[in-house]
Amino acid sequence: MKNRKIEVKGTEITVFNRGERDYISLTDIARHRDAERSDYILQNWLRNRSTIEFIGLWEQIHNPKFNSIEFYGFKNLAGSNSFALTPKRWIEATNAVGIVSKSGRYGGTFAHKDIAFEFASWISAEFKLYLITEFQRLKDEENSRLNLEWNLQRTLAKINYRIHTDAIKENLVPPQLSKSQINLVYATEADLLNVALFGKTAKQWRDENTDLPGNVRDHATIEQLVVLSNLESINAMFIRQDLSQSNRLKQLNAIAITQMTSLVRSSRLRKLK
Repeated sequence: MKNRKIEVKGTEITVFNRGERDYISLTDIARHRDAERSDYILQNWLRNRSTIEFIGLWEQIHNPKFNSIEFYGFKNLAGSNSFALTPKRWIEATNAVGIVSKSGRYGGTFAHKDIAFEFASWISAEFKLYLITEFQRLKDEENSRLNLEWNLQRTLAKINYRIHTDAIKENLVPPQLSKSQINLVYATEADLLNVALFGKTAKQWRDENTDLPGNVRDHATIEQLVVLSNLESINAMFIRQDLSQSNRLKQLNAIAITQMTSLVRSSRLRKLK
């Protein structure tokens, strides 16, 4: 995901996302203390034994590839007059993931939010509180945007479902059927899409998720809702072409696999997240 900016006490702080983790610029935080000596401030923080203990413990909890042997070596040296540690040396020696270095125009030293908040506290307790507030505001805005996107896709799926049911009514429902029989045809076609996309019927999903409210579509991801909308339109076309249900299911499943693969791999979708 591209860099985002927040402003804390007059200082612009860069935030970026890697996988499920948010990283905050330690370089920007250090500039709040001294814009001309940010690297020195960061290295001074890394010299502290308490800092080494904290970031080492974080790695041990979150990073299975962390080199603990190198960590204990740094820990034993920390605090001595001759000890010096740079972010790059820490990363290369211990295989750390909690602190990362980015080169280029928007580069610098970044750290997972847990570590960044710890560094901010060392800079200033007041600054840390403002940083947490602004970071949470950023995350709330992102979550609201994602919820809006999800609701939009859910609405689109419902609109396409109307197109889908109209096709069923026009092509699969003989006029002499009773209302309950008609509803059974609709439910069967809805489950056709459920099986094609989710691999299970609505009842199978409910039986497996008795503790969750709603139905399988209420818990779908944005990607799944996008594909569901497409499948509804495609199935409506298949119905009008008088394809058999088994043939439609096979083709819809193949389409669902192709589209989900494309969406999951899409860099544009990763940026949306």
